[in-house]
Amino acid sequence: MTTNSNQSETYNYDVVKKFAIMTVVWGIVGMLVGVVIAAQLVWPQLNFDTPWLTFGRLRPLHTNAVVFAFGGCALFATSYYVVQRTCHVRLISDKLAAFTFWGWQLVIVSAAITLPLGITTTKEYAELEWPIDILIAIVWVSYAVVFFGTIMKRKIKHIYVANWFFGGFILTVAILHIFNNLEYPVTWFKSYSIYAGVQDAMIQWWYGHNAVGFFLTAGFLGIMYYFIPKQAERPVYSYRLSVVHFWALIFTYIWAGPHHLHYTALPDWAQSIGMVFSLILLAPSWGGMINGIMTLSGAWHKLRTDPILKFLVVSVSFYGMSTFEGPMMSIKTVNSLSHYTDWTIGHVHSGALGWVGMISIGAMYYLIPRLFGREIYSVKLIELHFWMSTIGIVFYITAMWVSGIMQGLMWRAVNEDGTLIYSFIETVQAMHPYYMIRLLGGLIYLSGMFVMAYNLYRTIYGARMVEALIPAPSHK
Repeated sequence: MTTNSNQSETYNYDVVKKFAIMTVVWGIVGMLVGVVIAAQLVWPQLNFDTPWLTFGRLRPLHTNAVVFAFGGCALFATSYYVVQRTCHVRLISDKLAAFTFWGWQLVIVSAAITLPLGITTTKEYAELEWPIDILIAIVWVSYAVVFFGTIMKRKIKHIYVANWFFGGFILTVAILHIFNNLEYPVTWFKSYSIYAGVQDAMIQWWYGHNAVGFFLTAGFLGIMYYFIPKQAERPVYSYRLSVVHFWALIFTYIWAGPHHLHYTALPDWAQSIGMVFSLILLAPSWGGMINGIMTLSGAWHKLRTDPILKFLVVSVSFYGMSTFEGPMMSIKTVNSLSHYTDWTIGHVHSGALGWVGMISIGAMYYLIPRLFGREIYSVKLIELHFWMSTIGIVFYITAMWVSGIMQGLMWRAVNEDGTLIYSFIETVQAMHPYYMIRLLGGLIYLSGMFVMAYNLYRTIYGARMVEALIPAPSHK
């Protein structure tokens, strides 16, 4: 930390450092739980007949740990770093920033305790019970105060586009969280939603899909728009396109949630609106992908020697692939085959491991050596990690695509008299080899995270955190 005498002259790297380190820690924890439950699908006896080790308890722990612990810490770290560097000011409040760090870790630990115990609301990505929901809201409002307060006192008139994406994600996630989690508490560990029936489902998937759209997309696009130009040492390919990307994305994404409720009690017109806006979403998503990749114009040769840039650019390729696959899967006829199958799992993980995971890893490789004033311990280990991540993802998502399409086709296969050709257990048996391949992919990806942890540990061991001076204001 800086002293009071020079507090106005240096950036607050302390909170960035803490969030960056915990990004790596929670990434390993969340992915380790994922590998455990993937192994349970191959060998069900691995739950040891222990309730808190069952798939149903560990699966929400896995999603919360990867999305909100790993992904959340990456977003806190990068947004706090970027807003200071692009505004040329220190965070508006060191104490409030520190509170967001410790408050967010308390949220994560609370989730890690309550979910295996079966304390859950059962709502996708919103499983945590009401006392934790209130803590999340308090931490998130504090986050918004720190972020927007820092922008308000900026010395640079222009607000860089990465901050638009970070700001949009912060505001929208606050609204989504509060309204989806309006509930009646009945005990300290149990509550019931104020919504009922199809309205509850509609609100849940308005929240659930936009948790993907804003937490896992808009926020990480903020990372893309800062770290790819910095690592490539090139300006953003088209700044105008980045602004169009922002407004088109945030307007369109918010309407796409009903595509999760095709062929349900939700009115058909609402399902169709979700499908139409999902298809429209392809345009801004691919505009952003093209903008990110084309930023390398004139610097393509750096991909040969810069594995950090490989992580960042390949992540954007996975973003493009996932945002093509998502709209395609929202089409009702496609959805009738894909829904409830492992195809959906493959889609989610191409986004989670390929887009969110790889861009977060690339950003941490960029950030952590700079925060400690050290050169990375081993570039070759970053290269190894890149190939482990890429190979792991390919094994994982390919297995789930093949498994999911096979699963959907087996479920809908009928005899001439309309009876099912395959029993449910036959579909489970047919998927067994694909679950083995998925487990292998997950193990390779997780092993890459351990390589990263070792590389970064050797980089920062014995180092002191650097203090970066804020540039003096220009008098032009």
